[in-house]
Amino acid sequence: MQGEYIRTESRFRHWVTADGAPGPTGDGGFAAAPNRYHLYVSYACPWAHRTLIVRVLKGLQDIIPISVVHPIMPPDSWTFGDYPGSTGDRVQGLATLADLYQQVAPGFDGLVTVPVLYDTERRTIVNNESSEIVRMFNRAFDAWGRADLDLYPEPLREEIDAVNAEVYEGVNNGVYRVGFATTQAAYDAAYDRLFTALDRLEARLGKQPYLVGDRPTEADWRLFPTLIRFDAVYYSHFKCNRQRLIDFPNLWGYTQRLYQVPGIADTVRIDHIKAHYYGSHPTLNPTGIIPKGPALSFDLPAGRGAGVTGVKMTQERGARTDPAPRDL
Repeated sequence: MQGEYIRTESRFRHWVTADGAPGPTGDGGFAAAPNRYHLYVSYACPWAHRTLIVRVLKGLQDIIPISVVHPIMPPDSWTFGDYPGSTGDRVQGLATLADLYQQVAPGFDGLVTVPVLYDTERRTIVNNESSEIVRMFNRAFDAWGRADLDLYPEPLREEIDAVNAEVYEGVNNGVYRVGFATTQAAYDAAYDRLFTALDRLEARLGKQPYLVGDRPTEADWRLFPTLIRFDAVYYSHFKCNRQRLIDFPNLWGYTQRLYQVPGIADTVRIDHIKAHYYGSHPTLNPTGIIPKGPALSFDLPAGRGAGVTGVKMTQERGARTDPAPRDL
């Protein structure tokens, strides 16, 4: 359809395995090891957010260090500028993420995206596809992380894959299809598809606490980054405004439950999220003004819906400035 937003494919698709054997999409030689791999992320990016979440859940913070880019993205590349919570490039001190891409693949002319999983031993980008990095973190590093936690258990894989496909098309990428549509017809179609998907998820979560099974799986952690951004940016900035997330009682309580899982709140930086979206898309927000609201109540007891009072604003968590960058 004319005016429809089309997402480009990731270019680096190698795979880290426990023993360095070839993975599903790449050659071998990338064996899991502590402090060999480095993760480049943006707190603002929902795709990078997935990898931060699984890194925390699997207890890999001490063996996979991170570098955090500046939240506002110029047209050509993420940068490593100074911003509370950003770290600079902790591997080589590069100025931009494009510098890393060019170093690894001279003449690279694709999109410079996060997350990036970088191999400091072979000095190359292993992978820049978030869904595959999540799968690597889930199992390849179990010798150093939480081997007892499997976010992609064998008996549930078929259902997880089916839910992932629906969530990606309808919601994860769906909000972008709405926000970046350039014709009314493309916008209308994307808008209807997004809210049809959210309605289905609302109904599903009215029958069970999580998307697949009785505990969070990969499917939940792939949906969560979009939901946590919905009221702060997608509702207004991307014109996804049929209703707010807080107006979906089941989705809202579900998002609160996931946010309150130990370690997850520290992966959510609302200040980076709002700075990025409102400051990096001049065609959508020419002034670059970042809204002060909305008040977000992820810290309240899960399950409380619209109309809550006395909210603890998540902006305060995300906007606090630390004397030194925080590691997750």
